[in-house]
Amino acid sequence: MSQITRAMEMVAASKMRRAQNRVTASRPYSERLREFIADLSSQQMDAEELQRYPLLAERPIENAALIMITPDRGLTGALNGNLLRRGTQYIREEAGVPTRVIAVGKKGRDFAARTSQDLVADFIQLGDAPSLDEIRAIAGVAMDEFLSGRVDTVQMLYPKFVNTLTQVAEVVQILPIVRPESEIEDVDYIFEPDAPSVLEALLPRYVEVLIYQAVLENVASFYSAQMVAMRNATDNAKELSSELELSYNKARQAQITNEVAEIAAGANAFRA
Repeated sequence: MSQITRAMEMVAASKMRRAQNRVTASRPYSERLREFIADLSSQQMDAEELQRYPLLAERPIENAALIMITPDRGLTGALNGNLLRRGTQYIREEAGVPTRVIAVGKKGRDFAARTSQDLVADFIQLGDAPSLDEIRAIAGVAMDEFLSGRVDTVQMLYPKFVNTLTQVAEVVQILPIVRPESEIEDVDYIFEPDAPSVLEALLPRYVEVLIYQAVLENVASFYSAQMVAMRNATDNAKELSSELELSYNKARQAQITNEVAEIAAGANAFRA
């Protein structure tokens, strides 16, 4: 057993490094896009002009949707359990309205089916390096639910990768798009054809980037959690093997001692 878990640990460690590299490489891009959206929406147009963009429209929340981004497989220690508990907490306590579920990953899909949630769509087996077309399909379902009025807000649950030992289950709002605070000062952009057209084209891409980043965080969190879990399993298996070997040696020594004692007792009885 320790050999199997050790092999799984090595595979997870190898894939974890690549997943971490993808996460760290994509973060600057998503942060820069966030800053640009903030600057574009807050500086180029006033509040009245922004009302014409449906992805920014806020309305009374009567129905909600939750994108649950979870791993496809287990053997990850407490990762899956923490994600599902956080999703349950949002649906039962925080949402306060009927909630539809968009599952990304088998664990989230199985959770929705097991708890009889209103499952809108499921996306599984995205792999370690999902394509933008796959992410665009997820974003398309979420935006269609929001723009059609079937839901008034879309939240996203995902495991945020902090480091190898820490992954945090987070719920963030996707729709309506929360305009981030602008951190860019005195930047004069020239927009072609104009700022409203650029913003209209960028808002769907912004949603896709948010989901894409969360999916990459999920992959990195999965392999990190699996590597740690398999390392602990390997250590436990080796410890159990040592304990069993010690118990076997003690039992064998006791048996030999008993046999020697029986032989000595028989020899004494024969001389008598």
